[in-house]
Amino acid sequence: MHLASTIIAIKLKKVLYGAVLVFVIIIARLFYLQIYRAEYFFVRSQKNYTRYEQVESLRGNIIDAQSRLLATNRPIACLFWKGTGNRAMTAEHHLLLQKVGNIVQKDFAADDIYNKIVVGERKKQKVLLASDLTFIQLSQLLEQFSLHPNLVIDTQFKRFYPYKKSASHIIGYLGNVRMIPDGKQGLEKIFNMDLSGKQGATQSVVNSVGQSLSYIELEKAFSGGTIQTTIDIEIQSLCEKAFSEYYTGSFIVLDPSDGSVVSLLSRPNFDPNIFLEPISMITWQSLQEHNSFLNRALDASYPSGSIFKLITISAALEHAIISAHDIWDCKGYTVFGKRKYWCGRKAGHGEISMIQAVAESCNTLFFEIGKNIDIDILADYAHAFGLGEKTNTLFPEKSGLVPSRQWKLDFKRERWWPGETLSVAIGQSFLLVTPMQIARMIGSIFTGYLVSPRFLTNEPIVTVPLMIKPETIDFLKKSMKMVVRHGTGKVVRTIQDMKIYAKTSTAQTSDLKKRALDPKYLEHGWFVCYFQYKEHKPLVMVILVERVGAAHVAATIAKNFLIDYKKYMDCST
Repeated sequence: MHLASTIIAIKLKKVLYGAVLVFVIIIARLFYLQIYRAEYFFVRSQKNYTRYEQVESLRGNIIDAQSRLLATNRPIACLFWKGTGNRAMTAEHHLLLQKVGNIVQKDFAADDIYNKIVVGERKKQKVLLASDLTFIQLSQLLEQFSLHPNLVIDTQFKRFYPYKKSASHIIGYLGNVRMIPDGKQGLEKIFNMDLSGKQGATQSVVNSVGQSLSYIELEKAFSGGTIQTTIDIEIQSLCEKAFSEYYTGSFIVLDPSDGSVVSLLSRPNFDPNIFLEPISMITWQSLQEHNSFLNRALDASYPSGSIFKLITISAALEHAIISAHDIWDCKGYTVFGKRKYWCGRKAGHGEISMIQAVAESCNTLFFEIGKNIDIDILADYAHAFGLGEKTNTLFPEKSGLVPSRQWKLDFKRERWWPGETLSVAIGQSFLLVTPMQIARMIGSIFTGYLVSPRFLTNEPIVTVPLMIKPETIDFLKKSMKMVVRHGTGKVVRTIQDMKIYAKTSTAQTSDLKKRALDPKYLEHGWFVCYFQYKEHKPLVMVILVERVGAAHVAATIAKNFLIDYKKYMDCST
């Protein structure tokens, strides 16, 4: 009897301990779920009926100097399917989708879009059927289905570049990452944050099938700011017209007084509008193949050719290697190191003044200077005119290359040979410049200072004094005037009421023996000038055309532009 009682007592204890253990486990689990994980489950429960959505802000505009829109947003009409809570699509729904599909030219029977419509119908949600409806499509939809409960037409905004390719390297373009506009190049990239504005946020409460029951605006969206450029899109258009799409190169119009870039063309260019929708691989490869995204005015460097002679003659005058009043006898070549260095005119120019030698781009004079000047002196003067240095602009740019004795030792591990100075004296050898550096250099001859290019109207004006003697500057001006009157720039001298100071250049890209083998070995053509029409503001123009064999192509582009510019200025006053 006592043994049986003991056994029962032990069993009761086990049951009691088991019950206590289970009770403790339950309490612990409840504590874990309701205390420790309370916030987690509270958030999850809220997510079951609460929806948070971002409200996209309207992207800011990019405008030209006259407040004309270069990049803006245009309203587009979008067609949505609005679900009404039916558990299945009816025959009427299928007929409706077929009619709408015929109007907007889409097949809504395709699995992906149809499945979205079915889910949207059941959960009373909106599903995008078509965007950017044409006026004809919109008219037909409103006429036939204006009161249909399943169809909703809403207005959204899409980026728009009204001038298409014009100034595309300055404006840039947008890409979409998770449907969020993102600047990929140009001002769209540099000022992406300013243009994007501030996104808003909304909160809505939905029922079990996703139907919205209430709506709260948590944070208001703010539109992006406006970016005003120094570009004059009308003058930009004149540049685009004059510079054929069949040529590669760049065209700059610069205000030398304050650095405002009035126009900048880099060819080939691109239409920013094409990136607003997915583009084909063929289109993308074509853009890459032609380096269409390369800003050739800033981010590419070229041999300067005869333009550098303005620097060479400045150094020679200021170091008394020549005098401004000397007479030079060009026999068509000069000899150095048992080798003949030829003039562009092999028959020779005969006896000419120093100004005529610059105007007619007589190589033999500059070869003679090269025999008697140190390469480091030429390098110092090149830097004084802003070559070999970045122009401190907003955009990525090359610094170019001004060779010197130390540079060759550091990068080529070789000494500098005197014969190489002759090549540098005419703007060849290792020398490389950007078109914007040349624009800055030409402007400095007439203003007395180097100015940093400005692309925005609110950018500060930054200048550096040009440390060249006044009498040297006067000589350069007279020489550039002579280029137009009797020299290599005569093509523009017939334009009435136009003051033009110019310099041309045919810049070698390889050994002259190769030029007949392939067009890629042809010379680049340059035309640069300082011009003023009547009492209008004087401007600097730089034209570079790649691999065309001679400067006359660039000079002809300049002439056509100046004729159109003259007409434009007459009409605008």
